Amino acid sequence: MDEVNGAVPPYVVGAGVGFRGNVRRVSTEDWRYHATEFAKGVAELSVEFGKGCRDVVKQSILRDDSFVVRNFGGPCKSACMKLRFLNEYLPEDRDPMHSWSVISFVFAVVIAVLIVTSESDAPIPMIQKLHIHPANATRILLPDGRHLAYQEQGVSSERARFTLVASHSFLSSRLAGIPGIKASLLQEFGIRLVTYDLPGFGESDPHPGRNLESSATDMLYFSYAVHITDKFWVVGHSGGSLHTWAALKYIPDRIAGAFMVAPLLNPYEPSMNKVERRRTWEKWTSKRKLMYFLARKFPVALPYFYRHSFLSGNLDQIDKWLALSLGKRDKGIIEEMKYQEFWKRDLGEAVRQGNVKPFVEEAVLQVSNWGFSISDLNVQKKHQGKGIIFWLKSIYKRRPQELTGFLGPIHIWQGLEDKVVPPSMSEYVHRVLPGAMVHKLLYEGHFTYFYFCDECHRQMLTTVFGNPEGPLTVKVDPIPVTDDTNEETEERGINSYSDNDSDITFL
Repeated sequence: MDEVNGAVPPYVVGAGVGFRGNVRRVSTEDWRYHATEFAKGVAELSVEFGKGCRDVVKQSILRDDSFVVRNFGGPCKSACMKLRFLNEYLPEDRDPMHSWSVISFVFAVVIAVLIVTSESDAPIPMIQKLHIHPANATRILLPDGRHLAYQEQGVSSERARFTLVASHSFLSSRLAGIPGIKASLLQEFGIRLVTYDLPGFGESDPHPGRNLESSATDMLYFSYAVHITDKFWVVGHSGGSLHTWAALKYIPDRIAGAFMVAPLLNPYEPSMNKVERRRTWEKWTSKRKLMYFLARKFPVALPYFYRHSFLSGNLDQIDKWLALSLGKRDKGIIEEMKYQEFWKRDLGEAVRQGNVKPFVEEAVLQVSNWGFSISDLNVQKKHQGKGIIFWLKSIYKRRPQELTGFLGPIHIWQGLEDKVVPPSMSEYVHRVLPGAMVHKLLYEGHFTYFYFCDECHRQMLTTVFGNPEGPLTVKVDPIPVTDDTNEETEERGINSYSDNDSDITFL
């Protein structure tokens, strides 16, 4: 009836949509209408933009006098002529240029999808978690009430011809020492190797407000506690050399000598010249430079990075964190099974306490003012004083000259392919400390000469101690043997003497 009268039938109002004759009509006020029109406009603009880009390419890049056509036009034309037979497989009404470009694009998209799909179907590797072994270290008590955990290798203290005390580096523990050194080699040279956990590492108690001087003091007390009566040698690798330098500065009278491999210095050392500083920093990645900057300026930010890397217990993240500044040979050695087993065990011991503060303290020590300079270890005459009074005393009474600094030998081994501790640091040491013997290793990295290298260990010990002479022979005093008659005679004499003179008492 409405249709006959020409009236428009009412529509059901619902989100701007009406129905008539089962045909759905969209109102111009509906958001779907605007979205459809917007999509059409974008498609038209994209087509026009593509045509414009095509015209620009034809007019600029594909001209006969353009660089691309002049250099690559001939080979491309030759290849197209050889592939011209493929045009026979196209429909007659298709332009080969347009068709093959579309086919190439679709082919590239399909290959990319297949690659992504194959990677997603691959099994996801299990994340390796760090395992911490039960505590079993031997510990000594320091005068301030702290405990220090340590480990011994080699010969006993009575038979030791040489005693080595090794302090470990960052992200390590007492288990490191000289990694992979054989007990037979230590026995051959008569060496006693003692390593200990730094405060807060492993099973050692933390030290509030520690510095390099307190580190040297700990080493001094530790040496007496483990019955090291003579002078001993100090050993350091990488960041562990900080504590070796401190021992040479603060307790030189107890040190017989030192040998270090890739010793780390403060990269902000003011006495470095511009060339040494530039060669030092250019070897490091951006992330390592950021870590040094934060340790020097904003150490409060370091706990966040440490908790999300090695303190998280995720070994996969640790491997990535460790491999930031390693050369090819160093990357090769850390992939070996023996290194992986050592690394997991040593790292698990280092982070045993789960406390981030010792690691922050160690990082800050690396980049802060040490309280001394490497040049202070030079042997020099002790200054007697200033003024006319000291001059007059020196005229009438000449005092014997006293020497300061470190009087023992210092050996340094430095790999020229080292990217963790650049060779420029050892060059700086040799410049300010001419008495130090620097052994440059042509093709060695940061780990290759010190970790699991029997030949390298023998070379170092031979260089420092000469030919092996074995351990010392323990002398045992013979016990005198007397017969019963003499013992009885002595006993009677003692008793009679005691009776005659009661003022003398025998114990």
